[in-house]
Amino acid sequence: MRVILAQPRGFCAGVERAIEVVDKSIQVFGSPVFVRHEIVHNQHVVDDLRAKGAIFVDDVDEIPESAPVVFSAHGVSKAVKAKAKNRSLRAVDATCPLVTKVHRQVLRLHRLGYEILLIGHAGHPEVEGTLGQLSGGIQLVEDIEDAQRAKVSDASKVAYVTQTTLSLDDTTKIVQVLRRRFPSLQSPPTDDICYATQNRQLTVKRLAEIVDVVIVIGAANSSNSNRLVEVARSVGVAAHRVSSADELRPDWFSNKRTVGLTAGASVPEVLVTGVVNYLRDKFGANVEEDAEGTPEDVYFPMPPELRAAGAGQTQL
Repeated sequence: MRVILAQPRGFCAGVERAIEVVDKSIQVFGSPVFVRHEIVHNQHVVDDLRAKGAIFVDDVDEIPESAPVVFSAHGVSKAVKAKAKNRSLRAVDATCPLVTKVHRQVLRLHRLGYEILLIGHAGHPEVEGTLGQLSGGIQLVEDIEDAQRAKVSDASKVAYVTQTTLSLDDTTKIVQVLRRRFPSLQSPPTDDICYATQNRQLTVKRLAEIVDVVIVIGAANSSNSNRLVEVARSVGVAAHRVSSADELRPDWFSNKRTVGLTAGASVPEVLVTGVVNYLRDKFGANVEEDAEGTPEDVYFPMPPELRAAGAGQTQL
């Protein structure tokens, strides 16, 4: 068996930053530090941070007044931030800067009088946070059917933004439908689908043409990981998502000579190593890095709250 490790794979800059934010917050404020929702969609990461002193909650109402709280990489609504302020919580915002960029686009478009269509998946934390930037004037479009029935009051003042972890191909098809219906549709000034999502999808699409099966490591609730599976299958190759090596099934590799292995943007490399070790032990696999891949070198700085704290100003 030949195993090709996708490049890039695993942690993106936004995820690395979010994890570092929780680590740094524990150092600055001491334990416990509360985190609203999973900081990123990966149980291994959540468990590791919990062991260090993070407490994960569903709502800021569960947090004692004046305690430190970190908002997850997916972003939060204005209402959540207001509630945290009313409870005097020491808030540190770990929202990915690329998600923050979408929030700013929404507010700018709203000020200019546009009705906004948000392409994304209902119930995803990022979508809830983006919808929560406005009290009205924004509607969710999940698929082509939604795009075909979306209603606006002024077709000349319509714009769209997207969730950052969508399928490139699916989003393109949805936008095509919207643009046919609303020829004046305003596009984002830059592509909302994040660089890491795009890079991983394009890499998987390329690998899927030369491998017999693709394995994607990622959580069941990880949007970008699920999209990688869809991308591989769209090329016609078998693809499976697992949270770790424990979920691998030997029959997936029956008569498979070449395996493509990738990981979602919230997945630590230790989980990739676990799958590699499984394939080596079970099938004697030879493992190689994707020779055509390009490593990422994006870095996002710490939020200003922690930069100030690092300078000795521990009161937020």
